[in-house]
Parts: sequence; C-alpha cells; structure tokens
Amino acid sequence: MADDADRQQKLTQLERLKAMGEKAYDDMYEAHSSSGATACYSDAKECYYDAIGLARRLEMMDEVAALEKRLEHIKAVFRSQFA
Repeated sequence: MADDADRQQKLTQLERLKAMGEKAYDDMYEAHSSSGATACYSDAKECYYDAIGLARRLEMMDEVAALEKRLEHIKAVFRSQFA
C-alpha cells in the first residue's frame, strides 16, 4: 500500500512539474523584457529537467521521451524568438 501511495504522490508531482513548466513557457510570451523572458525560460527548463528526472526514476521511459521532446521545442522557440 505504501508503495502505491508513494508512486501516486510522485505521479502527482510529475503532473505539477509539467504544469509549472507550461505556465513558465506561457509567461515567457507575456514578459515585458528580454530578462523577464529569460527568467521564465529558465524556470520552464528547470521544471522540465525535474520532471524528466522524476519520470526516469519512475521508469516511465515514454514519458521521459515526451518530456525531452517538449523541452527541446521550448529551447528552440526561445532561441528563435528571444535570443
């Protein structure tokens, strides 16, 4: 039972990290300065790095791949539009 509860807690945390990463990505577009956009970009990357690590620990390799793909997209957008 404890293992199921722990896994569920980690899955909830994974969803929270993804949501925070997406919020930071959205906020990047709303930033009023390049430093503000950069700060949001940094927050998005950190959330996704944490989510990738957690998904890896949960042995959710399809999720890891999806998160890595999303992170690469965010990086590409930032480089093309804000850097």
